Amino acid sequence: MSEDHPVIIVGAGIGGLASAISLASTGIPVLMLERADRVGGKIHQEWVEGRALDAGPTVLTMRWVFDELFEQAGHRFDSHVRLKRASRLARHFWPDGSQLDLYDDVEQSAEAIGDLAGASEAQGYLRFAAHIRRVYETVREVFLRSDRPTLSTTVAALARLGPAALWRVEGHRTMWNSLGDYFSDPRLLQLFARYATYAGSSPFMSPATLNVIAHVEQQGVWLAQGGMRSVANACERLAKQLGVEFRCETEVTELLVKGGRVSGVRTASGQSIEGSAVLFNGDPAAIATGLLGPNVQRAADRPRHRSLSAITTCAVAPADGCNLDYHSVFFSDDYEREFIQLFHEQVVPHQPTVYVCAQDRAGFDPQPAGAERLFFLINAPATGDDPASTETTSCQTAMLETLKRCGWSLRLPNSSITTTPLQFAQRYPATGGSLYGAASHGMMSPLARAASTSKIPGLFFAGGGAHPGAGVPMAATSGILASRAIQKSFDSTRRFRTTATGGGTSMSSARTANPPSSSSR
Repeated sequence: MSEDHPVIIVGAGIGGLASAISLASTGIPVLMLERADRVGGKIHQEWVEGRALDAGPTVLTMRWVFDELFEQAGHRFDSHVRLKRASRLARHFWPDGSQLDLYDDVEQSAEAIGDLAGASEAQGYLRFAAHIRRVYETVREVFLRSDRPTLSTTVAALARLGPAALWRVEGHRTMWNSLGDYFSDPRLLQLFARYATYAGSSPFMSPATLNVIAHVEQQGVWLAQGGMRSVANACERLAKQLGVEFRCETEVTELLVKGGRVSGVRTASGQSIEGSAVLFNGDPAAIATGLLGPNVQRAADRPRHRSLSAITTCAVAPADGCNLDYHSVFFSDDYEREFIQLFHEQVVPHQPTVYVCAQDRAGFDPQPAGAERLFFLINAPATGDDPASTETTSCQTAMLETLKRCGWSLRLPNSSITTTPLQFAQRYPATGGSLYGAASHGMMSPLARAASTSKIPGLFFAGGGAHPGAGVPMAATSGILASRAIQKSFDSTRRFRTTATGGGTSMSSARTANPPSSSSR
């Protein structure tokens, strides 16, 4: 290990970008290598009829992760990205013609639920909201902000919080079973069970701990002017200001090992680059399957169950006849059947639930008249390594039929761009198109993701396939945790000079830990 050699980050997704900022802000030199022509990873945009659409994540939650990351480097996140808090989380539609808006304000959501389903369901929601707040407070420090736990460290940490803590997090129950304690209306069961898909998983197999995702949304959903691409761009700009070197269109084909330690990388052009450490910000399955060389295969495990993929469509079209919000969800008739088809039959559901993001309704600019930017997503199995597994035309037909059953007749223009699991598999090798790493199925699933530190010295992991999981703030957290692990590995030699930065490294300031409720930025 030499201070002349940078830390090499393979993959400029949000986990890699966060790690680069965290490392560079302490004076550690960083080289970022990215196979694509630009940074961002799954923060991806498509251009349709000359207009840019978010074609991956569409909003930011857990904003405090980025507030703290930028603060570590002496900057303010909201000085780099214009953000607006969404008071309405989503609008939901069902085939029976009913409709429900969910808000970040618990009382307002309870009132809307009462109007839809009655006072008993509203009270159930209030009990549910209080429960998931307690679960979140329990797991935040134990899981979200800490190195990947083991069974023993998890039990010990929860025991310190009191004997009821282990029972409270509900790792022993499924989300679906837990939701039955609070709701009897099948529409509400569908709505809150849908949060399992944020982790690419099934509510019928995921631990009820994942109900905390609903609480994360209540804490704040943030829209970014210019879309989520502006978040990736801001991270890239800050990293460059801190001295990080970026090389896009540079594919890494092998991780080099010397003396039992990962010592660098080899690129597709045949160039060998030495590094003091290598951070792999991609799906660990790529390493486990040998795509980066046999000498590092043992550093990662193949996932037992892949998480979901998706079929997405970007379109510029009129939304006549439907009262869309920025986020809208159109539910299927039979939710359990939908997940049986996804995970057991490995086919796209015949009646899929459809997510729609109406991106001109963010409120930063006046909504244009006529055609608007629409992003559609239906869940699909991660079978993209089988080219015959997805038939786009029939899947689009099923999607449009769901919309029609919920009251919206839509025709997609020929200019629309559709992405299937096959194309996601090509973007993210060894995944089959899986977008969230391993599926969060079973009570032990949180302990199965790759830790920041691998089984081979000098190799570290970040990204949605690593702890603490998928999603923009979680992937960023994985990068921060990985940077911390890399710095720890340097502690014995201190070959790098640590520089002080303005703003400190506070992890719990009032501004970042509790984002303001005002939507004015």
